[in-house]
Amino acid sequence: MKDTNPLPELSVGRADFPEGFRLSTATSAYQIEGHAFGGAGPTHWDTFASIPGKVAREEDGAVACDHYHRWEEDLDLIAAGNFDAYRFSTSWARVMPDGVTVNPEGLDFYDRLVDGMLERGIAPMGTLYHWELPEALNQRGGWLVRETPERFAEFTRVVAERIGDRLHAVAPINEPWCVAWLSHYHGFHAPGHASLEAGVRAMHHVALAHGLSAEVLHGMGQRGVGAACNFEYALPASDTDADRAAARLYDGIYNRWFVQAMTQGTYPEDVLEGFAPHMPEGWEADLATIRQPLDWFGVNYYTCQRLAAGAGDWPGYQPVPGPLPKTAMGWEICPEGLAYILKRLHGEFTGDVPLFITENGLANADQPGRPDRERIAYTDAHLHACLDAIRAGVPLAGYTAWSLMDNYEWTFGYEKRFGLVHVDFETQERTPKASYHALARAFARA
Repeated sequence: MKDTNPLPELSVGRADFPEGFRLSTATSAYQIEGHAFGGAGPTHWDTFASIPGKVAREEDGAVACDHYHRWEEDLDLIAAGNFDAYRFSTSWARVMPDGVTVNPEGLDFYDRLVDGMLERGIAPMGTLYHWELPEALNQRGGWLVRETPERFAEFTRVVAERIGDRLHAVAPINEPWCVAWLSHYHGFHAPGHASLEAGVRAMHHVALAHGLSAEVLHGMGQRGVGAACNFEYALPASDTDADRAAARLYDGIYNRWFVQAMTQGTYPEDVLEGFAPHMPEGWEADLATIRQPLDWFGVNYYTCQRLAAGAGDWPGYQPVPGPLPKTAMGWEICPEGLAYILKRLHGEFTGDVPLFITENGLANADQPGRPDRERIAYTDAHLHACLDAIRAGVPLAGYTAWSLMDNYEWTFGYEKRFGLVHVDFETQERTPKASYHALARAFARA
């Protein structure tokens, strides 16, 4: 049935936020570029996706959104949408196909991309790693061995030498919890390990990679060095001591592990009780490296999580469904959790360091021409949560909508759509959705 209601609008916009507040949108390399092009090497996601049952329909990022060839069209969409900045990522396997050897075509692509942003008045916000580990390094142990963070530091140097002078901001690793715990303890993402020992080792080595990378960036005089961590609002499933303890431990692993190491040079004691037997030898000496000065701190937020005490081995918590409306990912829509996370980070960890929402968005079963009211309502509610945090004194510097366009959504293949722009994956036609237009109107410049 055709939707005859007036096009929905956001109830907040640029005028409601402090001067200089940046509206951004984001993508990641493997999810949009088309990894079959430009001399990119195989990644551990290519390997993982080829294993039956790991990824929907065994889909991969070989073509994705063909951004490698259509980047100019995509940057035009960002400019026309009144976005101030674009958060993109570089692919390690594109720049260094074997994790070591430089591919000039890869660097040339990012050179053109950054220049294209600047030509359109878009501030480039780079993320060095958004999950595509070169398969050659995966075969040598991946995030389970110290060599990988050390190689990542060299990758950082190569990228920064080429495009660092034009980046407004840069973060080493997107969502380290996903890179480490989701992928090595739960086994839900590449490389698919599923053990406590693997998860713990990865949690430390990914934190070390952040520190080594930031250290290189600082040494090169790079401006705008930050971090981009994911957070969930951890809630006890019931008002019992056992469930409150479960929520606290989940919070420690998901929310506190990385930010505490990055800002305070320590790991949470309650998490270390279970992690300590599996930590790499000499890990304590790495904490000073992990704690690097940050010019900003990024927050990826989508949902809350409700935890119950479980009967299994440590950590033993059990996520349970909650009562709030859900997205197509099955995630509860909980904007108050974003305000809580921002206030908590400011009060406990980051102090006066500017915060930036580096990802926030909704997956929905969108079709071209249908007003995506759910995404507009979701965005509006989370922008209000941002204003709530700002009024409480949080130095929030910007908001990033995930994602610019529908793309490869990892284990879900191409079936989950987060985009402000609809992509027909057969024709690669881009069609801006009502949410794209609503944001463009709300954040139009005077």
